[in-house]
Amino acid sequence: MDELATRIDRLLAMPPYSLAREERQAALLELLKDELEYACGRNRGLANYVRHWPVEARWARRVADLPYLPVGLLKRQPALSLVEPQEIKRVLTSSSTTGQVPSRIALDSSTARRMTKGVVAIAQDFIGSARRPYLVVDVPGSTGGGPELGARGAAIQGLQPFASEVVYCLRPGQDGDLTLDRGQLLQFAEARRRSPVLVYGFTYILWRYLVKPLLAEKICLGMAELHILHSGGWKLLQEEAVDKATFNEGLARVFGCSPDRVIDFYGMVENVGVIYPDCAQGNKHVPAFAEVIVRDPLTLQPVREGEVGIVQVCSVLPTSFPGHLLLTEDLAEVVAYDGCGCGRRGTCFRFMGRVAKAEVRGCGNIEPSRRESN
Repeated sequence: MDELATRIDRLLAMPPYSLAREERQAALLELLKDELEYACGRNRGLANYVRHWPVEARWARRVADLPYLPVGLLKRQPALSLVEPQEIKRVLTSSSTTGQVPSRIALDSSTARRMTKGVVAIAQDFIGSARRPYLVVDVPGSTGGGPELGARGAAIQGLQPFASEVVYCLRPGQDGDLTLDRGQLLQFAEARRRSPVLVYGFTYILWRYLVKPLLAEKICLGMAELHILHSGGWKLLQEEAVDKATFNEGLARVFGCSPDRVIDFYGMVENVGVIYPDCAQGNKHVPAFAEVIVRDPLTLQPVREGEVGIVQVCSVLPTSFPGHLLLTEDLAEVVAYDGCGCGRRGTCFRFMGRVAKAEVRGCGNIEPSRRESN
């Protein structure tokens, strides 16, 4: 295991978008084979599943031929784990609407450490490595202190290495909804108008609780030097006829920054440590320690550039649960398998929504009244 961990860390330490497609495939293929062998040795059910795969894993010539799991298998209780119960430091839970079963991701200390390093490596390629004040458009306590951590808390916590201080600007309302703490927000903005700032919030929460009310009152916070990162919740915005251009322009007007300072990223707790931010070209990028394979919904073969299919996420980071090769319920279009106008190497894609009839995930477990109406 020590030798395997060293190889994972070596790949994790590389500049995240520096490898050409052939280099990435070669590095990932051998490492994923060994991780799969390790995982099979820790879980009999997985070993039996892999043994019956059409292509023997050891003889696979590309990552796309390795045996993958449907992401729904991670909805087990207790969490599907490759480590002993006493080694589990925390369980991540995916967002889910009422009546749905969330995914449960068991983290040991090694996987948790890699998760943090992975997010930091990706994010700093887009926003730089400097620490700065961190404005969280959410309620205090979202990251919790207990044994379980939800999707919103995981996203908030993942960006904390960039924070010199953390300020929350939402509060729980009396009716169970959320409310904007205007005093806290305006005080924060007034003190940092000429300083670099990092802002994060779930997409729908940002729009409903901060952007919409401040746009209605024509309030501009005058914070031109910030970066706004957001994720999740696009389905709820589509119901309000808010597209990405409208969203970015609205945030830019409220914060007083350029729309290119707004960065949307796709991520899921099952794919720990890997996020896929939009570049200036509007494409999402895959780092060197991961891969995205887009599969034809009928044949499950990888699609060509310009085609849409089901997203499979691949990652070398987890060793505490079998999250290396997961077929999701999401759709994406492959833009290019190598090279983008922004200069980043590797696969780039655009998220296209959910597979028809797949469960609709909740927006990070927003307010109860909204969840129940979906």
